[in-house]
Amino acid sequence: MLDYLIVGSGLAGISFAEVALKNNKTILLIDDKSQHSSRVAGGLYNPVILKRFSEVWNSQEQLILMNEFYNRVEDKLKEKFNYKMPILRKFFSIEEQNNWFAASDKINLAPFLSCKLITRKFNGIESPYDYGEVLHTGYVDTALLLEHYHKYLLENNLLLEESFDSSNIEFLDSGIQYKNIQAKHIIFAEGFGMHKNPFFNYLPLDGTKGELFIIKAPDLNLDLIVNTSVFILPLGENLFKVGATYNWFDKTDAPTEEGKQELLEKIKEIITCDFEIVKHFGGVRPTVADRRPLLGTHEVYKSLHILNGLGTRGVMLGPAMAQALYDHIENQVPLDKEADIKRFHKRYLRTLTSEQPSGRKK
Repeated sequence: MLDYLIVGSGLAGISFAEVALKNNKTILLIDDKSQHSSRVAGGLYNPVILKRFSEVWNSQEQLILMNEFYNRVEDKLKEKFNYKMPILRKFFSIEEQNNWFAASDKINLAPFLSCKLITRKFNGIESPYDYGEVLHTGYVDTALLLEHYHKYLLENNLLLEESFDSSNIEFLDSGIQYKNIQAKHIIFAEGFGMHKNPFFNYLPLDGTKGELFIIKAPDLNLDLIVNTSVFILPLGENLFKVGATYNWFDKTDAPTEEGKQELLEKIKEIITCDFEIVKHFGGVRPTVADRRPLLGTHEVYKSLHILNGLGTRGVMLGPAMAQALYDHIENQVPLDKEADIKRFHKRYLRTLTSEQPSGRKK
């Protein structure tokens, strides 16, 4: 009998897989690659919400676990995914400078916001009011990470590339049976695909579509990340990733003309040199209205668990939330109340009439 059957192999799924493997647990992942948000993510990690100058929830712990996680995966796969790189916040006025310095004096933000103005000039960007530097930042090449991790899983017979059908779950005294697979636990890490999951679709997961560009700009000599209304991330060879848009209504992965025009307008607010669009892509982020993940165990079926709602900060949140869920299952460590799906207990009760499936006993 497996310890864990994991449904989904995006950032959430592979984060839990790696935590389980580190603890010598047996696993199998199932994924039909229908969800794309992890593959097309910007991949930035940043402990500060620059729009409001506030600290990301539990950012100190997340950064520690994130770096441990990516160091371990890089060693295992002999490939680099995590690139530590400064993020500069471009200022558009003296008022923005003042707001930055006021924020950098706060105890919780001081470790992350440099109190020195960055006056460096970059060809292709006008910056009369200079920049502020965010510390402990960088990006993860999520597409490369998933490509190599999936290869590792396939080589070790740990990944089934097929759709998961919840109607085939049978409940045993010691766990579950799914087709010919027995496991003590199922971890649902399906991203936006959770809406098709009859056990957890009562949870208020929303999808926020994001569109991004890869642009080529030979005259832009940027070697770090600039963040304003969009981020500009250097990829090398005069290529830059630029994003992202936020659309709360469109739930498809297809790039749109509306998203294209929005990105073009925002890019032209930042850079003055010529550029061409090399690639335009999109994905639906699994987001929650209260900006907290969805973590926990089903109220009735105790072998079913969820790891979802990582939103725009999956590269930071994934390793920490996977560790928290693992500790909760294996060692009964209480989950943070802000992330625990028990906060939606009333929503669950409203679904009990007919929507929640009744499990099949074997």
